[in-house]
Amino acid sequence: MKKLSFCCLWILLSFTSFGWGVTGHRAIGLIADERLSAKAKRNMAKILGQHSLAEVSTWMDEIRSDSTYNYTADWHWATIETGKTYDQSPKNPKGDVIAALEKIIAELQKHTLDKKTEAEYLKMLVHLVGDIHQPLHVGCCDDQGGNKVKVKWFHTESNLHRVWDSDMIDETKLSFTELTGFLAEPDATELMAWQKSSVREWADESIGLRKSVYAYGDGNLGYKYSYRNFPAVKHRILQAGIRLAGILDQIYGK
Repeated sequence: MKKLSFCCLWILLSFTSFGWGVTGHRAIGLIADERLSAKAKRNMAKILGQHSLAEVSTWMDEIRSDSTYNYTADWHWATIETGKTYDQSPKNPKGDVIAALEKIIAELQKHTLDKKTEAEYLKMLVHLVGDIHQPLHVGCCDDQGGNKVKVKWFHTESNLHRVWDSDMIDETKLSFTELTGFLAEPDATELMAWQKSSVREWADESIGLRKSVYAYGDGNLGYKYSYRNFPAVKHRILQAGIRLAGILDQIYGK
């Protein structure tokens, strides 16, 4: 019963949280777009038309209002219990972000999907690569990925998940293009290592940020919390964009 209740809480999360906000997801799409090979761009244009990766990056949140896509509701997050691996942790029978990403990447690599399905999978890929890099989308507890952790953000009611999704980013007053321009460029060694890592390693990195994420003190958050954690926000957005570009080049650039 406990596992069932936990699963239900996360189902609720899938309707109340959005990995990064619009600005973060679009920044990830733009980072990837700027790093794609010319061949990958040409091949993807046959699928997405004139729509950029930044534009389609939020599609998977937009379809939450369409019951046709209810089967994807739980694909935005995963539960990995503290001290356990993904394999050791209980699985949501409706899927999770790790299983979804591994499936989508494998299916796109086959190049056998019909055009509609391929376009949808491609848009899902862009979004879910972003989601798994948001630390609270790799949950551990019964707090709905931080949604139940009520905090104040500069004296305004919020929750821990929202702080990481959008509050810290929105406080900068940066557009997604400006945010992208403010991110440090990785060196060649970092870039290669990031693009060689696996989906499960990305999840492990999100787990590695838990201690810092949950160090929210009395819950009155603002400059101090952002000063400690916004560098991680920028780092994760940059990693997501670069990794997305690497995957897309492997699929569409050969």
